[in-house]
Amino acid sequence: MPDLTTTYLGLKLKNPIVASASPLSEKVETIQKLEAAGVAAVVMYSLFEEQIIHESLELDHYLSYGTESFAEALSYLPDIGRYSIGADAYVEHLHRVKRAAGIPIIGSLNGVSAGGWLKYAQRIQDAGADALELNIYYLPFDPELTSVELENNYVELIRSVKSKITIPLAVKLGPFFTGMANVMRRLVEAGADGLVLFNRFYQPDFDLEELEVVPNLVLSTSQELRVPLRWIALLYGQIKTDFALTSGVHTAEDVLKAVMAGANITMLASELLAKGPGRVKEILIDLERWMEGHGYHSIKQMKGSMSAQAVREPHKLRRSNYIKVLNSFRYLP
Repeated sequence: MPDLTTTYLGLKLKNPIVASASPLSEKVETIQKLEAAGVAAVVMYSLFEEQIIHESLELDHYLSYGTESFAEALSYLPDIGRYSIGADAYVEHLHRVKRAAGIPIIGSLNGVSAGGWLKYAQRIQDAGADALELNIYYLPFDPELTSVELENNYVELIRSVKSKITIPLAVKLGPFFTGMANVMRRLVEAGADGLVLFNRFYQPDFDLEELEVVPNLVLSTSQELRVPLRWIALLYGQIKTDFALTSGVHTAEDVLKAVMAGANITMLASELLAKGPGRVKEILIDLERWMEGHGYHSIKQMKGSMSAQAVREPHKLRRSNYIKVLNSFRYLP
């Protein structure tokens, strides 16, 4: 039987399948079902910076002060809806999960600014989290904000979080950077022990009848695997860090591609939300069957085997592949 073990953030995992941050971790019973199905670790749903700010009486005082002149001041924070569970309750839930589960549990903080909310990194650690994932979700819509300023903000945020904890820190970020490789290197130098590629930026939609902006959550497909797959394959070996591939992982084939690109683990949410925790067992069976049929003895053996430093024509991972793809299509009226 193939050896599926891998390491991520210094944690030894029984296989490369991890449940990513999602509603799957809202109930202890669901996490136990994921563990029974074979998942190697679970990332908790995120504790949002906005949730913690909302709980601050001091901030409430300053937001309320002067609102007779600036009515919008009370409404600039986003509506966090069903995730508006209190920060204290989040920490307590994490503590219960750790007592009930025998697999690593990774806490998750979602925010974009340095400030008092970062103390919850320490509280998540104290609750027993084996590692922390910092989910940086920010849309730079200000035309005065330069790319350099934005990247510096990311770096300082990571340094601030890292100074609060001793457990490993992973950083989850989006794919929209001008100099992606340089940004990733800077994040690792700032203290990130791992990089999670990539965050999905959920896009709002317009309701043409009610004339309102409405949320529109669409689960991922395997097609979304290609962007993180490409970047991990390009940067594996160049940036000394652990890579987690997320967005688009649905099948054993997706897991295999991610590992061959250089990922330590793959993270699943959409597939498990759609088909349930038992889907993990099916993927693991397919994974073992493929490895046995193709002569692979371990995950370690195949890791990075399709990265830029391992393939004969690494340029195909870069721009020339773009030209080849375009030229491969023919329109037949």
